[in-house]
Amino acid sequence: MGKRKAEAQLDADVAEDEAPAPAPVQKAADTTPAWHNKEKVLLLSSRGITHRHRHLMLDLIQLLPHCKKDAKLDTKTDKGVISEVADMKGCGNVVFFEARKKQDLYLWLAKTPEGPSVKFLALNVHTMAELKLSGNHLKGSRPLLSFHAAFDEQPHLQLLKEMLTHMFATPKRHSKSKPFHDHVVTFSIADNRVWLRNYQIVSEAVKKGAAAQDGMSLVEVGPRVCLQPIKIFAGSFGGPVLYENPAYVSPNKIRAAVKKQNAGKYATKVKARSKRKQHVAANPAPRDELAGVFRNT
Repeated sequence: MGKRKAEAQLDADVAEDEAPAPAPVQKAADTTPAWHNKEKVLLLSSRGITHRHRHLMLDLIQLLPHCKKDAKLDTKTDKGVISEVADMKGCGNVVFFEARKKQDLYLWLAKTPEGPSVKFLALNVHTMAELKLSGNHLKGSRPLLSFHAAFDEQPHLQLLKEMLTHMFATPKRHSKSKPFHDHVVTFSIADNRVWLRNYQIVSEAVKKGAAAQDGMSLVEVGPRVCLQPIKIFAGSFGGPVLYENPAYVSPNKIRAAVKKQNAGKYATKVKARSKRKQHVAANPAPRDELAGVFRNT
């Protein structure tokens, strides 16, 4: 019996060796489109930033799913370290919030490591939590960028348009973005400043007679910020100056002028008081003969 089992097992092994190999299973072709644009934005701030400016930074983080945030930096003397941090994070764009005197906010947009870079003064800052607007778009959706026609009129505005596009345009098919558009980020030029607004796209059915048409409307979401350009540098956070805004006035000079004006008001008031005293001393009032009639009664 043992011999027969051994012969049967041997015949089975030979048949298995001579059998043709099974055809390889063909995997389904991956139809997912490739993600070509690898643009990333590093978003960070300096020390001394206020709560309002910090909330603005958090609002921008929600608008930019392709951004990376980092800890606060102490960069009062050398801003070259920001380019090194961007290199370690694998980011080619930087949005840097620089706080001064716990009241002024300077916003830097830079291409690292070669530049260019733009320095703005941020004014009229209003966050989404502060405005409480009715708009509410989906987090991570790709925005439509809308630029004012004035951006194409001057060379420095054309450069600003290109840099804003690199910062705020979410790459197509990004892993953290949603594959549709439901909000518009607008950049307008007024008073030599860039005004940023964010609107939700709302679809509305409009009935006209028997036919129904789909209409679109915009509802503001926020945040709001006004950016006054100061200088455009050829390098990253420095280098030769390509453009300088002649209408820019430092906030320190504005505060100094206000203090000087208030000091002038006080000096005028003191001068008028002393002049009144001199007038009273030089022109004494005549003595009233009836002034002491009722004192002794």
